[in-house]
Amino acid sequence: MANVTFLVLEGVDKGRVYRQLTVPVTIGREEGNALRLNDERVSRYHAKVQTEDGDVILTDLESTNGTRVNGSTIQIRRLRAGDQVSIGRTLLLFGTMEEIEARRTGKLLPLHENGIQTIQAGELAAAAGRSPTESSLQHRVEYAPTEWRARDVDVPPLPNKLSGSQSARLAEIFDYLHRGITTAVENIDANEDGTEVRLGFNEWQTIQAVQLLLAKYTRAIGEPDGEM
Repeated sequence: MANVTFLVLEGVDKGRVYRQLTVPVTIGREEGNALRLNDERVSRYHAKVQTEDGDVILTDLESTNGTRVNGSTIQIRRLRAGDQVSIGRTLLLFGTMEEIEARRTGKLLPLHENGIQTIQAGELAAAAGRSPTESSLQHRVEYAPTEWRARDVDVPPLPNKLSGSQSARLAEIFDYLHRGITTAVENIDANEDGTEVRLGFNEWQTIQAVQLLLAKYTRAIGEPDGEM
């Protein structure tokens, strides 16, 4: 039986991960949905995720405010790892970081028993070290050691035992940077199959501004007496 994962990028539930939900999955505001959102603009039963012929299919359930995938309003659409789903004021990212990475690099993941390519967090790292002759792998998965990845096993942990003030300040910084990235990508122009997206010049400048701020914060941590 296939599983799907959604990460909440924007909305009241921002930061939540709905991991390895067993399909079919309904998305909505009402209790009883496998993916329940605390968003007043989301219908009680807003959308449904199911599988058919090896594809993951998203269907809008005649919701009040509609459903969008990569910025386009849809009634039914095939989902692939990395697609963004807008429901009400909530923005969902479809797929685990491993699945998104595999799509970006063109690597094949271990096949689920029903033929749908799914993988759990951390499994890819183990898979990379297995023999390519193992029947569960289509190809051996390898990465350059310097390549940036957003897999769960690569994400650095937050520092422990922060004071209340430190936690509040860190959360404020993260929220500020998050809003900058959100502003830059909320008007992305994606092609029909979601394999390419385009950003306007202003959005590109916003992303560079966030990059600059991150560089400044990093330098300020290493040199606390320097200028920010």
